[in-house]
Amino acid sequence: MSSLIIEGGKKLHGTIENQPSKNAAEAILFACVMIRGKVTLVNVPELEGVHQILKLLKSIGVEVRQEKRTIHLDASAKLHLDNIDREASEATRTSLLLLGALAAREKNYTLYRSGGCHLGERTVRPHLYALKKLGVAAACEEGCYKVRNEKLQAAGIVLYESGDTTTENVIMAAVLAPGVTTIKMASANYMVQDLCYFLNKAGANIEGIGTTTLTIKGAAELNPVEEYPIMPDPIVAMTLLSIAITTGSGFTVKNCPLEFLELELCKLEVMGQVYHLKNKRMSENGKFIVVDIEVVPSKLTALPDKIYGRPFPGLNIDNLPLFIPILTQAAGRTMVHDWAYENRAVYGLDLQKLGATVTLLDPHRLWVEGRTTFTPAEADAPPGIRPAVNLLICMLAAKGRSVLHHSDIIERGYEKGFFLGLGRAGAKIELVN
Repeated sequence: MSSLIIEGGKKLHGTIENQPSKNAAEAILFACVMIRGKVTLVNVPELEGVHQILKLLKSIGVEVRQEKRTIHLDASAKLHLDNIDREASEATRTSLLLLGALAAREKNYTLYRSGGCHLGERTVRPHLYALKKLGVAAACEEGCYKVRNEKLQAAGIVLYESGDTTTENVIMAAVLAPGVTTIKMASANYMVQDLCYFLNKAGANIEGIGTTTLTIKGAAELNPVEEYPIMPDPIVAMTLLSIAITTGSGFTVKNCPLEFLELELCKLEVMGQVYHLKNKRMSENGKFIVVDIEVVPSKLTALPDKIYGRPFPGLNIDNLPLFIPILTQAAGRTMVHDWAYENRAVYGLDLQKLGATVTLLDPHRLWVEGRTTFTPAEADAPPGIRPAVNLLICMLAAKGRSVLHHSDIIERGYEKGFFLGLGRAGAKIELVN
């Protein structure tokens, strides 16, 4: 297990580079098994979750070659699902995306149940309801799914739940299903859009990208993709913004996907936060507007209304927890309503260890009061990426030495370059294994 030793209370400065998107990369990696040919992905984040997916893909017969952030894949050969790496399959929840990715390619196989952050029960029923209409049947058994695929058929689908991975799974199955499939109540979130753009580059026909209704005309096959750059990560960008604001620092976050941060920036502006958008341009894959965001130290007041996440174009559900450290620095009291997870809001209480005034109202709602002067502390990271990084943010703001144990959970969503970038900007963080 790793620990982070933080000498907090430092003002950060300069420019910190955002990283490529974890969630977009994971979905697109699984989509590569749909292509009987070579694919090159660039700007793939170097994360444990990505490593586990590559390990899984290799185990079933996909040829994989990695050069830092560039990954070459070739799924031309016959796949061997009997050889699937159980440990890798169980290590990440996104292994569930194989249900859609293999829908047109494999008839019968076993997929081990996947894990991820421990934030309460996360049902797979919405996946199974929708995929069944396309011809994918997965029976839940002890520790695994027994998958039986019929001949794919197009369908009209209303998603039982507008989830990101649910939408991605159904998209992948529909892309190779003969006929026209419509998906209503689809997630329009960033990772879903990036997956759609990648599949279209491979020859898919997906219309309505960025909306909650997708129309997919089934293709006979998908083509090799010479190069596809993964989009930048809006959640990591928001994390860096939260660090800047919570520590009272002024620095620039480079390469932020603007469309997926606009509401977050609006909330910050209402609180009194000053920022400047610079160098507006298109992302490397040509599909998203990106900017550099300069944060100016500002005096904040609490939001007059509660803050909550919702599906895009609402405030991103994964960005919601990152407002908690910010709200500790705003005069007044704000309610945070984290309805999407059974117990993630509970972990907001961990910030009390550093002096934050946080009150739990129920499993989904918190009062956060500011302004807080943080004190250093030693704590164990909770079993969720965003709650864990929240402790790191507040430790960076607490003057003195703090220690965050079991910090490996942060590395599931943040590259080691994230810590190096903070260090170059003036933070004092030591990673101890």
